[in-house]
Amino acid sequence: MTTPNETARGEAEHFDVLIVGAGISGVAGAYYLRGQCPDTSFVILEAEDSFGGTWWTHRSPGIRSDSDLHTFGYGFKPWVGPPIATAEEILSYMGEVIEENDLAQYIRYRHRIATAAWSHADGLWRIEATRGETGESVVFTCNFLWMCQGYYRHNEGYTPDRPGMADYQGTIAHPENWPADLDYAGKNVVVIGSGATAATVVPAMAETAAHVTMLQRSPTFFRCGRNAIEIAETLRELQVDEAWVHEITRRKIMHDQATFTDQCFADPEEVKHQLLAQVRDLLGPDYDIDTHFTPYYLPWRQRIAFVPDGDLFKGIAAGKASVVTDHIERFTERGIRLQSGAELEADIVVTATGFNMNVMGDIAFTIDGKPLDFHDTVTYRGMMFTGVPNLAWVFGYFRASWTLRSELIAAFVCRLLNHMKATGATSVEPALRDEDKDMALFDWMEEDSFNPNYLKRALSILPRRGDKREWQHTQDYWREKDEFPAIDLEDEVFHYRRPARTDVAAE
Repeated sequence: MTTPNETARGEAEHFDVLIVGAGISGVAGAYYLRGQCPDTSFVILEAEDSFGGTWWTHRSPGIRSDSDLHTFGYGFKPWVGPPIATAEEILSYMGEVIEENDLAQYIRYRHRIATAAWSHADGLWRIEATRGETGESVVFTCNFLWMCQGYYRHNEGYTPDRPGMADYQGTIAHPENWPADLDYAGKNVVVIGSGATAATVVPAMAETAAHVTMLQRSPTFFRCGRNAIEIAETLRELQVDEAWVHEITRRKIMHDQATFTDQCFADPEEVKHQLLAQVRDLLGPDYDIDTHFTPYYLPWRQRIAFVPDGDLFKGIAAGKASVVTDHIERFTERGIRLQSGAELEADIVVTATGFNMNVMGDIAFTIDGKPLDFHDTVTYRGMMFTGVPNLAWVFGYFRASWTLRSELIAAFVCRLLNHMKATGATSVEPALRDEDKDMALFDWMEEDSFNPNYLKRALSILPRRGDKREWQHTQDYWREKDEFPAIDLEDEVFHYRRPARTDVAAE
């Protein structure tokens, strides 16, 4: 049996919209298309065997969110569990969204996209993909391409090449390529890294490992607290409807996040004092906080992970885990030798050293046969790009939930598609206005604002930004939640192509 859009074998299937990725953003896009663009045909191509993105591909111990699920969850479906949730809980929630909204019919699993080619003559994207179960090539065409695949390579973690790694006789595992049969019970483990992944893996492995050492080059900021939201608990005690609990809790969290971010930039030393005081309370006055938990950067210049119920620090205080702050000289047969001269013996080394960013899923893009380098483009609000027709990219927030921006972009894309249909436009792309032509251009993100190593490594492949808000990917949900719905679709930024018209800005 074929779907309405399927054609004979070897021919292209056509859809109005093609969504790349069935993770948080792709499922949001499908939900919004069904509700706001009911006459629009669409398909989701997903490279993996199932939905979920990060929550499907990551299998390391203790994998959990580092954003609260009241805001990481969707605005249209209340989250009723603990705010910091496991991958299993998040996948279950997403499965309910897919089932309740009949979205499974739109998802094609095991479809890995290789190329995306735009033709101005045809007014279409031509997508070539490989079908995983057969290895055959399949072709799709679409009017609009919606990139929801995330911003890093899901199956390829970043592991720096260290001297002596080939000499090491133990097991090396990266959280993004976790061996299904890895048994760490009773083993000595070294986890390299100190970010959100390490903060998750260390306490989870420490439950059964002989000992876990978190080896870090430099410290990271963490926030600690109960895995609960007080206002949600109070509203439930008052038997308030879950839809109201969800909305009120989301607004309270978003307000608090914005206030905290503002405080980080207005008075970073005070925020630093508060964050370190939380750690000191859990580890005691004699622990060397200055060496192991006092970062060289200011708060929120890198992501601050939430440690639910302080489990990482409780494991350290109990002696199940420890922290070493030093630089690696080389791997040895038995473990890792540090620049200080000490050697950490380990049966297992976990390289929680980050990930490799990509742009647009490592897909080879062309426009009219010419290779597209996204670094040559300027971003419009972090979701569209100059010179690139009929394409939107979901890149979420660093200092707030990814999903918040996914839904803002989803609503905008649907409004744009409906506007194009109503006005007879076949394509649209943002373009610098006359007043923007001499605008200074910069890398995607200002280093003084946000500077993790994974982002700095990828600046040369990311689009550029200007010195005006509309030509930037901002971190300001509190303003964007009002700005995005108010975007004037007939602003001269948007260059539409309409039949019997030249490619000029809409009047």
